[in-house]
Amino acid sequence: MTLDLSRNTLARCSGGFGALLALVAVACVISGCVATRSANTAAAAATRASAADNGAIPPAEFADAKAARSLVQAIDERLTIMRDVAAAKWLAGAPILDAAREAVVLQQVAARAQALGLDPVTTQAFFAEQIRLARDVQQRRHDEWKLAGRCVPCEEPAGLQVVRERIDATNEKQFAALYLLTPLRDDTAAAVLEQMQAVVLRHALSADDAIALLTALRNVVRIADVSVLDRVRTTHVLRVATTGDYAPFSLDTNGRLSGADIELARDLAGYLGAEPVFTRTSWPGLANDLRAGRFDVALSGIGYTEERAALGLYSVSYHEGGKTLLARCADRERFDTPSGLDRPGVRAIVNPGGTNERYVREHVHQAQILVYADNRGVFAEIAAGRADVMVTDDVEAELQARRRPGQLCRTYPGTLTRGEKRILMARDAALQAIVDEWLAKAIAAGEPARELDRAMRAYVSDNEVR
Repeated sequence: MTLDLSRNTLARCSGGFGALLALVAVACVISGCVATRSANTAAAAATRASAADNGAIPPAEFADAKAARSLVQAIDERLTIMRDVAAAKWLAGAPILDAAREAVVLQQVAARAQALGLDPVTTQAFFAEQIRLARDVQQRRHDEWKLAGRCVPCEEPAGLQVVRERIDATNEKQFAALYLLTPLRDDTAAAVLEQMQAVVLRHALSADDAIALLTALRNVVRIADVSVLDRVRTTHVLRVATTGDYAPFSLDTNGRLSGADIELARDLAGYLGAEPVFTRTSWPGLANDLRAGRFDVALSGIGYTEERAALGLYSVSYHEGGKTLLARCADRERFDTPSGLDRPGVRAIVNPGGTNERYVREHVHQAQILVYADNRGVFAEIAAGRADVMVTDDVEAELQARRRPGQLCRTYPGTLTRGEKRILMARDAALQAIVDEWLAKAIAAGEPARELDRAMRAYVSDNEVR
């Protein structure tokens, strides 16, 4: 397995999708840009780990914020190019409105959107809004030059073909970002609006223009893909959703992702001849993100629910366990049986949106239920005495007990339920088949168990959530 960061390799691997690979700072992990499957998953993981130690593999991180910045920067670049476009029209005595050229551009936009699984109509509307702003910028330039009696950029005009190539390049950067961001999440939209407001101000446009542009962007949606697997193989990008709040499977610390499922996602992407691009999801929003098409696969220690199964597909199981009880060690005897959970005066704490909360809602009727939004900080609430007990997966209970010896304990030795960790994915039978194929080899090689043990030891030895 080799890494080639050259521009030519990126272009060849992506078939014109190099902008996306550059955006997320990844490279082709395939020789000659032909996808190959690892015959030995354990060996592939060892190679990956060695490369990571040498700094050859970039750290895993969420791509959402970077994609949002890249999108707005590309919009800014496109508007900046309008100075040269205005100069070309000034010299040619041509009108600002070029309906024929705009129609060609929008046709190209529709075709590119269709290929990437984006809705052509709403994507066209987003670019049409930019074209409108581009005309406003050009008109302002012409008005300034008329008033000054001089067109400064006309003295060293850029060639029309060069200008069009620059515009095409900004369009491709936008598609690279749109591929990751669509449909736009609410939390990302706020950051994008702030950046867009700065852009329109820089180009002497109105604040309403930023809102109109964001509105058009938020209307862009995905279309139902004929084959998600084919799209992954065409773009060489696998969109992986993860929560980043569930050690030892997935944990985000200062922008860096780690955990057993993060490493499994890297291996899966390599098996598909793609690069993993991590997108943020949450337990309350996971089903909606699946419904909206925000990811191809999701790995984050995900359990089975009927709601998710109705929207997407699950892989075979790669880890089995169940719910158990975590409490202060001083309360071990108080919560050493399932009946201890549901008693008056007990404060049962839950993180919202997942199977932990679902179990508590279904089984707890006398105890007080406390909802704590941050799954990473919920255990400190128990340790500090602000909550008494939590229902969580046995692997997470074991991790927290190891990290806080003598303070937090798994008080119930058994499990309240039987649960399985699976990969959740878009509804594509071909994708499900190849994921299961890869996973069967990984399980046979003992890789999921090794990654989980490695993550457990790493978090315990660090003695900090990272």
